[in-house]
Amino acid sequence: MSDSTKNQRVADQYRAEKGHTKKFQEREARALQIVKELKKMYPEPKSELYYNTSFQYVCAVAMSAQCTDDRVNLVNRELFKTYRTVNDFADADPAILAQEISSITYYNNKAKHIVKSAQIVRDEFGGRVPKNRKDLMTLPGVASKTANVVTGELFDIWNGIAVDTHVRRFALRFDLTDKKTLDTIEPELMALIPKADWKYVNNGFVLYGRHICKARPHEDCIDHPLTKIWPQALDRWPKSK
Repeated sequence: MSDSTKNQRVADQYRAEKGHTKKFQEREARALQIVKELKKMYPEPKSELYYNTSFQYVCAVAMSAQCTDDRVNLVNRELFKTYRTVNDFADADPAILAQEISSITYYNNKAKHIVKSAQIVRDEFGGRVPKNRKDLMTLPGVASKTANVVTGELFDIWNGIAVDTHVRRFALRFDLTDKKTLDTIEPELMALIPKADWKYVNNGFVLYGRHICKARPHEDCIDHPLTKIWPQALDRWPKSK
């Protein structure tokens, strides 16, 4: 069974259990309005991380954990002049790579993971980043969220909804979930939102959170497109986690 089918079944099961409730139906209607607006604002959901090759993107996503995309892009615009192919990364000395990315968080561990991941991609997947989510998760540091982001960006395969801090924040602000953790929020969002629209959720909320509606409380939020859909969000400012 594919990851996409598996996640669709999870969503269907959740809908079967909760779909009859008033709360679920209200959340579903709100979620559909929100996604409709995100689709209008961001019709081509793409990552803001800088990359030219598939493995460079895997590398960029790994580097972005607990670090801003702006900082990662600043590093990668220079780094990727030297490291272009999977072999370039696989043959790298982790200690040297760590120094080259030392301005980002957890650079030592990230350098080790990147080199090891490149070696696995070279030796076990013929030098091609795997499309399969299960295979991607064999790479060091690649968990479910990262795998969803990579398959979506590189292959337009949306196996689920990658829940990061932005997605979590808006899921809570717009009362789309009662859950608090990233892993438990994902199945609820998948149940509320049709699979065909999963692709708009992560990048849509990420871009909206970076460029329009910041995490800290702000007075002009009433004028923001999504707040106009559900003004009650003005009184909900969940803490980041």
